[in-house]
Amino acid sequence: MNIRPLHDRVIVKRLEAEHKTASGLVIPDTAAEKPDQGEVLAIGPGKRLSDGRISEPSLKVGERVLFGKYTGTTVKLEGEELLVMREEEILCVVE
Repeated sequence: MNIRPLHDRVIVKRLEAEHKTASGLVIPDTAAEKPDQGEVLAIGPGKRLSDGRISEPSLKVGERVLFGKYTGTTVKLEGEELLVMREEEILCVVE
């Protein structure tokens, strides 16, 4: 897949949600919430500052991140659902 986000945008692939609770109950797909974790697939060059310089992104491709439930724009590319969001919409990196 060849995709290059612009400016401070990030392409994220949602990670699969658990379909079982800790006690072993199975959650049907219709009742499951969308996961709020994903893997960074691509990163833009960075945000342009008011003085013309470009701020380097603080994320790396392959990192696992947390984001808000209603964050980003969902796009479908080659049969795969991806999220396009700004770097500032990502809450944290899971290490």
